[in-house]
Amino acid sequence: MTTLALGPSWMDPDYLISTFGVAGLLAIVFAESGLLIGFFLPGDSLLFTSGLLVTTGKLGTPLWLLCVLVAVAAVAGDQVGYLFGRKVGPSLFRRPDSKLFKQENVEKAHEFFEKYGPKSLVLARFVPIVRTFTPIIAGVSRMNYRSFVIFNLIGGTLWGVGVTLLGAGLGKIAFVNAHIELILVAVVLVSVVPIAIEYLRSRGKANREGVRGADAPEGRGPATQRRRHAKR
Repeated sequence: MTTLALGPSWMDPDYLISTFGVAGLLAIVFAESGLLIGFFLPGDSLLFTSGLLVTTGKLGTPLWLLCVLVAVAAVAGDQVGYLFGRKVGPSLFRRPDSKLFKQENVEKAHEFFEKYGPKSLVLARFVPIVRTFTPIIAGVSRMNYRSFVIFNLIGGTLWGVGVTLLGAGLGKIAFVNAHIELILVAVVLVSVVPIAIEYLRSRGKANREGVRGADAPEGRGPATQRRRHAKR
């Protein structure tokens, strides 16, 4: 396989698969599905590329076996995320921000879970970052475990198998097969877009909050108002 020299290597599905193989692919799917540190991993593009490479003969694992393994890794990742959320509980919402952890991501996943309920476990699979935190929020909320398992199985299978089969299906198209390097570049670019948009949105929100804080008269900022309200 040819390694694409485009952006950081961890965003290059071709590089990741050629370097770490199917075991690395499964580890990334597992981590992105429910471990806090996995939210930045390129799960969608990795699954798509793996299916594409199987069809074009550049990945030796049978497609059916790859789909089964991916589904198991995705479901297992969410299970760990759920159990982590049940153990950590509300303290997750009090955890300070760091380079790899932002309260904003937890809040978004919580809002997503509150809006869609149990089916959020299926829908969140197709939303980068949110899919990592949603099973954890389900655990924090102590969602019925039986319901969680059912929706987790559905979501993990639809996402893991569906995206992999999509890549495999497109790999059978003559144009895609003849221009696989171009397609892989496009996959990497598409993977970067959601992260770039999220970064710009977060930066814009921080700037707006900074402006509002600077414009607020002394003694009338949000923190001061909350303290005054608490005294009442």
